[in-house]
Amino acid sequence: MSGSRFNPIALLRAFLRPLDPILMLVLGLLLGAAWVLMQSASPERLDSQGAHFAIALGAMWLMAWVSPARLLRFALPLYALGVLLLIGVELFGEVSKGAQRWLDIGVTRIQPSEIMKIAMPLMLAWYFQQREGQTRFVDFVVATLLLLLPVGLIVIQPDLGTSLLVAAAGLYVIYFAGLSWKLIVPLVALLVIGLGSIVTLGDTLCQPDVDWQVLREYQKQRVCTLLDPTRDPLGRGFHIIQSTIAIGSGGMSGKGWMEGTQTHLSFLPERHTDFIFAVLAEEFGLVGAVVLLATYLLLLVRGFFIAAFAPTHASRLLAGSITMIFFTYAFVNMGMVSGILPVVGVPLPFISYGGTALVTLCLGVGMLMSIQRSRLRARSS
Repeated sequence: MSGSRFNPIALLRAFLRPLDPILMLVLGLLLGAAWVLMQSASPERLDSQGAHFAIALGAMWLMAWVSPARLLRFALPLYALGVLLLIGVELFGEVSKGAQRWLDIGVTRIQPSEIMKIAMPLMLAWYFQQREGQTRFVDFVVATLLLLLPVGLIVIQPDLGTSLLVAAAGLYVIYFAGLSWKLIVPLVALLVIGLGSIVTLGDTLCQPDVDWQVLREYQKQRVCTLLDPTRDPLGRGFHIIQSTIAIGSGGMSGKGWMEGTQTHLSFLPERHTDFIFAVLAEEFGLVGAVVLLATYLLLLVRGFFIAAFAPTHASRLLAGSITMIFFTYAFVNMGMVSGILPVVGVPLPFISYGGTALVTLCLGVGMLMSIQRSRLRARSS
């Protein structure tokens, strides 16, 4: 009978077994910062954000138990489902705020583009796993086509922010799979030339009668607003102007928690979601921003460590891509809030209010934990 006694210590160890302590430390710091900032930016949303935390952490814990090999078995079906749902959005999707991004499945509405943030790197990691050691140029072409299909369907919704994140997730896998620098350098050169041309000819290109062809009018205006926010200070440029004022006014140590004037006098728009970094910079200053950057850096270092020592080719590609996705979220959000990138609606990872992005990001953390756990098991066997 003594052997059947309830042992809480053993139960706790079993519960914590799939969790990586360093990743949990980083995640705890980020979610703690999110909770503190939310109390200042939007205290009425604390209860719902707490529910988001619980759901996201639960999803992460479940994902950490799934082995990478088993996870890869779902790559093709998940990718196919995501593409079919994106096609469904194009044919039957609901329109809200001028965008057709949601699909009503009866019990609830879903945004299928979010599925592709996980399905895309998973699919390409599985694809290159099948060709390990014999990758040819045609394989990179096929991988690019697999990437362009969902990205194109997301672009036409339109949802530029999500399309960039999905595209980045896929491109990271393609790069880590061994894409030649001979192909990368010309693309980077074209990008630099294009950006330089926009900056140089901004006044001409931003005239009302100039059609950019490849971008919708509102997307053109976002770029033009970035080049000169004072062009429309009370309209399109309002977000960037108020955000940069908040960041600059924080100084070295900030105005103090819940003392931010831009935040509490409602000058700062979307302060609980896309622009929450401006809240942090105003109230905690440069010191707070550097601490947050250091926390993200620790997340990236741990992610790349897991990727470098992952036991299989696919898990290395997947871990590297997931880690770079965290970097992309943070870089794009901080860039747009600081006025060096256009506003594209990308949340600050693990900090901004919202459930969908938080669950997606925590699933990525769970995948990293799963890969690390598989490495430790392989080493001990």
